[in-house]
Amino acid sequence: MKTVFSPLHLGHVDQTELVAGAIVPGFEKTSRAEIIRARVEAVGLGPILPPQVHDIAAAKRVHRADYIDFLPRVWPMWQAAGHSGTALPFTWPVRGLRADVPPLGIEALLGYYSFDAGAGFVAGTFDAIKSSLDVALTAAALVGDGERAAFALCRPPGHHAGSAFMGGYCYINNAATAAQWFRDHGAARVSILDVDYHHGNGTQEIFYDRADVQVLNLHGDPLTEYPFFLGHADETGIGAGAGFNINYPMPSGTAFDRWSLALDDACARIDAYSPGAIVVSLGVDTFEHDPISHFKLTSADYPRIGARIARLGRPTLFVMEGGYAVDEIGINAVGVLTGFDDA
Repeated sequence: MKTVFSPLHLGHVDQTELVAGAIVPGFEKTSRAEIIRARVEAVGLGPILPPQVHDIAAAKRVHRADYIDFLPRVWPMWQAAGHSGTALPFTWPVRGLRADVPPLGIEALLGYYSFDAGAGFVAGTFDAIKSSLDVALTAAALVGDGERAAFALCRPPGHHAGSAFMGGYCYINNAATAAQWFRDHGAARVSILDVDYHHGNGTQEIFYDRADVQVLNLHGDPLTEYPFFLGHADETGIGAGAGFNINYPMPSGTAFDRWSLALDDACARIDAYSPGAIVVSLGVDTFEHDPISHFKLTSADYPRIGARIARLGRPTLFVMEGGYAVDEIGINAVGVLTGFDDA
């Protein structure tokens, strides 16, 4: 399996985030991607390729144009306002406040285009965002050109980013943009299978009223787990999208025996949908020792996940999302890929 990877992610470094009333170092670290890349090399998964540069207009196929145009402006505007440190929001247009008129100042715009204070900007953040998008689209093109599967080693991740909002370490939704790329290049239907511990709220929001992209999420129960405000089982799509959004919320402490039942059901639904391509939002924060998650999957379980997905027999793009047990993230993420390759 070919991997696409960009060192430009290293520019998104030493950013902070707001957690439980404290400004803390970001959990989403440069070491995550570097450890996965090293594991890809160590197991001989396949060649590691640099991304091709793509027009950022591809992201506007799933995101609002004004939101995408805002992203490269954040750091220059933050500096021009006389600020230092990580650019983070502190005001949000919640229920009862107007959100139909974009504000002018950077402090307000950060809140207007976000849902939390976990997607901060430093000097190299936008270059990392753009390179992550390029990684996803380059890997999608490999699959489109006939590869059985490819791995987009994206950083920063993307599945919490919605049509006009960032959050949860995510800025551009790489998986959603890749799914749209498959649609635009001939796939009548695409399935997005999100196996990250945290619900892919951005992906759900983007495709919620569409029948051409099926979205399936296996995740922690939103009554207790981030991102809290989407991911319930009764969220099944609206309008043309009714029935094409499937959520599998599971309680804290879920182990592979129960989690795998949800995966089997999701795979059966994908099979029935018969997509031309599958995009896997590959989060491995379901691991038993992940510091911000509460499932109990073990490293031995991840190759079994890859093997189950392989049984679908469809062109598959793996897009890296979460996973914060840094010492094991390479073993677990690459375990899914070797499980797929060996099936």
